Amino acid sequence: MSTTDNPPLLAAVRAYAQGPLAQKVQTIDQDGYYPQPELQALAQLGAMSAHLDAPHGAGDFGLAIAAMAEVARVCGASGFMVWCQAVCGLYLQQSGNPALTGTMLQRHVQGLGMGGTALSNPMKSYAQIETLLLKATPVAGGYRVTGNLPWVSHLAADHYCGAIAAVVDEHGQATGREVMFMLHCDAAGVELHECPSFSGMEGTGTYALRLKEHFIGAEQIVADPARPFIARIRPAFVLLQCGIAAGVIQGAIDSMWAVEQPLGHVNQFLEDRPNALQAELDALLGRVMDLAKTPFDTSTEFFIDVLDTRAHGAELSLRAAQSALLHQGARGYLMQSDVQRRVRESHFVAIVTPAIKHLRKEMARLSAEVQPV
Repeated sequence: MSTTDNPPLLAAVRAYAQGPLAQKVQTIDQDGYYPQPELQALAQLGAMSAHLDAPHGAGDFGLAIAAMAEVARVCGASGFMVWCQAVCGLYLQQSGNPALTGTMLQRHVQGLGMGGTALSNPMKSYAQIETLLLKATPVAGGYRVTGNLPWVSHLAADHYCGAIAAVVDEHGQATGREVMFMLHCDAAGVELHECPSFSGMEGTGTYALRLKEHFIGAEQIVADPARPFIARIRPAFVLLQCGIAAGVIQGAIDSMWAVEQPLGHVNQFLEDRPNALQAELDALLGRVMDLAKTPFDTSTEFFIDVLDTRAHGAELSLRAAQSALLHQGARGYLMQSDVQRRVRESHFVAIVTPAIKHLRKEMARLSAEVQPV
């Protein structure tokens, strides 16, 4: 995974992931343990801020993706939460709002403040899949926001997340504008509600958010209007997720090699052997790292490439996890097996926003737009 010029950071993240974090993987996946101390330790190593501009990071998206992959290689759920923290830091820094780019960002980088992203519904809205679920009514000094979001991860009572609401007038009519803001889970008018049990990755701090007349003022505004901001950071948002996919894929390949000595004589007849999957992953990572050099390129062609790369990562995750199960046989079908967990993690990579179907829909729409008439 060392595809950048900062091996000390990657070595430190790898050692922590394969040491203390690895001991908690089963409880995170099945028992609902939210690994806040472990995530804070990773934040202090720089695993969640390498992509941020100085002084908070190295401004290196490739390094951030590689660090995320080291975590996801051991625990897909933790890799996902590293992405949540990383992308929330991106919102804070790119906001240009001194109330967000000062002490709050510094605490976030250190893991003293932790936050996620409530942009699943807005991203689907911009892709014309859903309508915006949060509504913001202008009032003196800010907005009052009401609505429900069914799935938001990497949350706890003292956490926060980036959110977007459709701005409506006093009669509830849409104005054609959205506002993005930092939502604090312990604020007045905000409620966290437990979600139904998942098939895995239970410890991701995932809740339903309910807002009722929640006031947001200038100090919480990330972008107003939100749409130009999203257009600028959207490629980076999607590209960073490739770290989750890369880690899950590498972990699956590791599981194949683990049984090569006893089972290689029969596993040689399977498709998607570890050597072939490794070559495909390495090529994919090469493509990711090239894109990571210009994460704020707003051209349509660049975004199509990002979407296609992200889709390739999701599809390869599914193939690699299934092949790892076939390579391991019955031992990989045990509920406590790392392989069984990675099968479920790969399913998550395929359905988390933007899901494979979302990616394909957007690529088709954007490709049609750039075709000559």
